[in-house]
Amino acid sequence: MKNLFSNIRGDAFGGITAGIVALPLALAFGVSSGLGPSAGLYGAIFISFFAALFGGTNTQISGPTAPMTAVSMVIIAGIIATNDGDITKALPVILTVFLLAGLMQIGLGALGLGKYIRYIPYPVVSGFMTAIGVIIILTQILPSVGYYPKEDMEFVNTFKPQAENVILRNIIEEEQKEGILVLEDFQETISRSNAISQDEILKESQTLAKNESKKAFGIIKILPRALQNINWLELILSLSTIFIIYGFKRITKAIPSSLVALIVVSGVAVGFGLDYRPIEEIPSGLPIPNLEIFTSFKLNSVTPYFFTALTLALLGAIDSLLTSVVADNMTKTKHKPNKELVGQGIGNSIAAVFGGIPGAGATIRTVVNITSGGKTKLSGMIAGILLLIILLALGPIASKIPAAVLAGILITVGIGVMDYKGLKAIPSLPKDIKIGPLKLSSEVTIMITVLLLSTFWDLIFAVGIGLVIASLMFMKKIGDLTAERSDVKPLKEEAWADEAGFPDSLKEEVFIKHLKGPLFFGSTSDFQQLTAQIPDTAKIVVIRLGRMQYMDQSGLYAMEDMLQELSKNNIEVLFVGLLRQPRYMMERIDIIPDLIPRKHIFDSFKQCMNWIKTNLHE
Repeated sequence: MKNLFSNIRGDAFGGITAGIVALPLALAFGVSSGLGPSAGLYGAIFISFFAALFGGTNTQISGPTAPMTAVSMVIIAGIIATNDGDITKALPVILTVFLLAGLMQIGLGALGLGKYIRYIPYPVVSGFMTAIGVIIILTQILPSVGYYPKEDMEFVNTFKPQAENVILRNIIEEEQKEGILVLEDFQETISRSNAISQDEILKESQTLAKNESKKAFGIIKILPRALQNINWLELILSLSTIFIIYGFKRITKAIPSSLVALIVVSGVAVGFGLDYRPIEEIPSGLPIPNLEIFTSFKLNSVTPYFFTALTLALLGAIDSLLTSVVADNMTKTKHKPNKELVGQGIGNSIAAVFGGIPGAGATIRTVVNITSGGKTKLSGMIAGILLLIILLALGPIASKIPAAVLAGILITVGIGVMDYKGLKAIPSLPKDIKIGPLKLSSEVTIMITVLLLSTFWDLIFAVGIGLVIASLMFMKKIGDLTAERSDVKPLKEEAWADEAGFPDSLKEEVFIKHLKGPLFFGSTSDFQQLTAQIPDTAKIVVIRLGRMQYMDQSGLYAMEDMLQELSKNNIEVLFVGLLRQPRYMMERIDIIPDLIPRKHIFDSFKQCMNWIKTNLHE
């Protein structure tokens, strides 16, 4: 903070430039989320300012991003659906989930977990990012052609039977909560169901139709109908936006092409008085905190979304810290990951209170800030202040922006956010797993799994499943590699150097086993065959453990089973060179001293031999 004003000119230019870049994206992400352009703008204002002020990356510009918006969109749609399609009723719950995600980010930073985010496997991130791009593109196809399912009455009417069932189910659930549902007397239920109006059914049908257009399968299903009902003006506005965004980049990158497209296409639409569909109205004046988050808070309404909030928090953490690494590489500095998470959490928490959608560190905006001269936290704060000024001064004007323009901007965002590096690598990655006759790459399998599940099922669960698969495959690989170096197999033993003088007279009665490398889940199956290797004449088994540095729980129980088997056969077991970690593990479950008395543990083979010579024939 002491260097906050050390680069005022550069930070001012960097912050203003980044803020200008953020403006069209904030509006577009707000519309895409389902909460409207103002939610995107509020998120950009508060996250940019407070994440910069309290964060651990001096040059980071934060705000709504494509991944965060895609997940938020799913969360918002789900909560609205469970609240009878009433966004006013659902809003406090939505914002509470966003607030919870922000608080979780603060917790992650406070607990020092920021450094562990880097262990998220690349294939999971790659599949997720590509899915985000696909989802954004799919969800913006309909508005880009001017088709809105809830306004297509023929399509809406197909949902009326389902809508009646939903309304009736809601009535039954309400009566259960109120305690007036009696199995023997459905009179109250019947009277309420008969009172369902056509307006209620229509409203619920429109909600269901709208929700259908938020899902990948639903969009694909609707697409033929949308193409039959194209609004050509909306399509031209959208395509013009896309054309300018890509075309202007070829002329210069000094001015954000998305902003140029926004101004030019919107200016033409407004100037010529075209009959286009504008975005939702942006409220004028300062943002007002939504106190319903606190006054109408009910734990049972938020509890089902705890895991959702955690996923949002983790996604924001990953998104932000990846951007921090980019900033480090450009500025030759070192960010503070835990402090960055705290800053992001504070920004997201405050944004949620004011009705903003959550965000994270934004790579493009951060790069623009750095290349424009930004060096300190002041640049991010200035970006937030600029957006606030734009909100206050130009809110009514911004409300005239065509919805198709923002759809066009988002389509380019979706195209840009996909991980082409990961996609290009698919043919060249080694095929290291075999499923039946098929040979596949584990990395590609994880990426494609996350991509498909995220796109067509659930973003949040897809990431969780991807992490589980990646972890299992990692354990398998490490297990195989470690097993190659671990010698616990029941093969013919080769004497170690200090066993050169071992008496031939003892070889039938004393069996020596050498363990080299860790005894863990990947090697226990071989270890368990050890008893079959021991000759019937053996009375003592010497297990040399000086090169077994590690034992996991699987190895521990395998050792216990073997020792119990040998004990049943009246065979004494001696340990030589037992190291600290394996000894600690065996002492924790009383293998030592119950199965291996401490007097049977020796530091050297010489000590062990002295004991054998003294005790073997007693």
